[in-house]
Amino acid sequence: MKVILFDLDGTLLPMEQETFTKMYFKALAGKLAPCGYDAAELTKAVWKGTAAMVANDGSRSNEDVFWDTFAALYGTKAYKDRAIFDDFYRNDFDSLKDVCGYVPQAGQLVKKLKESGHQIILASNPIFPMVAQEKRMVWAGLEVADFVWITSYENSSYCKPNPQYYLEIAGKIGCEPKECLLVGNHATEDMVAKEAGMQVFLLTDCLINSDDKDISQYPRGNFGELQLFLKEL
Repeated sequence: MKVILFDLDGTLLPMEQETFTKMYFKALAGKLAPCGYDAAELTKAVWKGTAAMVANDGSRSNEDVFWDTFAALYGTKAYKDRAIFDDFYRNDFDSLKDVCGYVPQAGQLVKKLKESGHQIILASNPIFPMVAQEKRMVWAGLEVADFVWITSYENSSYCKPNPQYYLEIAGKIGCEPKECLLVGNHATEDMVAKEAGMQVFLLTDCLINSDDKDISQYPRGNFGELQLFLKEL
């Protein structure tokens, strides 16, 4: 397998998604409260921007889609306050690190695969800016140099679970989907890579299967079983 794509949240970085999301919005609202943002309204606005990114048809970057949607609710104030959002990710986002777990083998595996000649992609759903992707990557014991491509809302025009998200990645790095393996913990968002022509492995340590899919169709297992699977490849 030439290219291996890894999801981040719940895959390389173990976490309980609902807990992380709750603490994320609490921290973001705390940062923006002095600027006049009501916590409940802010949360709704961010979710609306996120939904717009998920529905992106590829005609614009996710970044533009998010901010245009957000600004439609808050007006020009949104663009003026964007620097505060950026500062949040640079300086406050790290407060969420303790909400996440840590698996030393994750970073070790990625580095080992890279050393053995594989191209490694960080295929985290691109609803966050690059600075947030990089922060969470560091929490998982990784660094930018470990990857040949990292998806973020700046460089992506689709989101999971759209198969076009995976095809866009393949196009960016110049490979065929059949040359790729996607490793992720979400039965819908990650395993849809199979529809894009990629091989998949469903990591079950932090499994999310909110759509109650039949996961027997996918190679799957815990982190130890993933390492055995990769050895067999």
